[in-house]
Amino acid sequence: MRRNNTQIQITTLSENTANYGFLAEWGLSILVEVDGLRILMDTGLSYSAVNNAALLGVDLSAVDRIVLSHGHADHTGGLRDVLRIRGEVEVVGHPDIWTAKYVRRGAKPARYCGIPFSREELESHGARFNLTREPLRISEHVMTSGEVPMITDYEQIEDNLFVRAGDSLQPDVLADDLSLIINTDFGLVVVLGCAHRGAVNTLRHAQNLTGNGSVYAVIGGAHLFRASDERLKRTVFELKGMGIRRLGLSHCTGFEASACLAREFEGMFFMNNAGTRFTLP
Repeated sequence: MRRNNTQIQITTLSENTANYGFLAEWGLSILVEVDGLRILMDTGLSYSAVNNAALLGVDLSAVDRIVLSHGHADHTGGLRDVLRIRGEVEVVGHPDIWTAKYVRRGAKPARYCGIPFSREELESHGARFNLTREPLRISEHVMTSGEVPMITDYEQIEDNLFVRAGDSLQPDVLADDLSLIINTDFGLVVVLGCAHRGAVNTLRHAQNLTGNGSVYAVIGGAHLFRASDERLKRTVFELKGMGIRRLGLSHCTGFEASACLAREFEGMFFMNNAGTRFTLP
């Protein structure tokens, strides 16, 4: 995968927090414009992405491809509304997005947290699913990560996430957790969904896939809101070693982790709220 020096425009359509006048909800949806393509990474929890796209003047009918980072509702719940605007479009993801996913919080019974629509319904609205476990090249300079290897000894998947297997719930290994990788002359730009399998694992995987050791920007959710002090400390250490210049983490990163990262990456970290639009480099 050759590198280029083209500009990348990123627009955050849905996120837990929002700029003035925009709608916030727990979830994530990011539009990436590069190589003449409009790639929508995730679709938020419900109608926030569609609502905020209209406010920003973003034409969702012109989206070239949709990438689903994983099968949780807060990243897929807006898909039907987007498809009603876009019509027929390729939707890229991992086969496990269709596993029956559950979350258990405290003493409460586990509740379903997977895609809130049937595959048939989404296909009736124009979704053409391209599901693969391997990295998928979208253009000459853009690819998905495919399955992310668990390399570090401090990044683990949360123990309150499950999939239904018959009549029982089994731990969800989140094999469907993937990210978007853009390889440029100024370094890698990696757009995370939730990074359930670890932000550092994901970035190391991106470096290995592309042969590009420089990580210029990391955008999206890093799933650090329940991270231990040790995990956060080691994550900061690894990120600093990658030479990151822009860090727009949000969603499941969490307030405490975001505050720590803002302090450690002063001048590089920014709040990537719904309604945020910027160009890289």
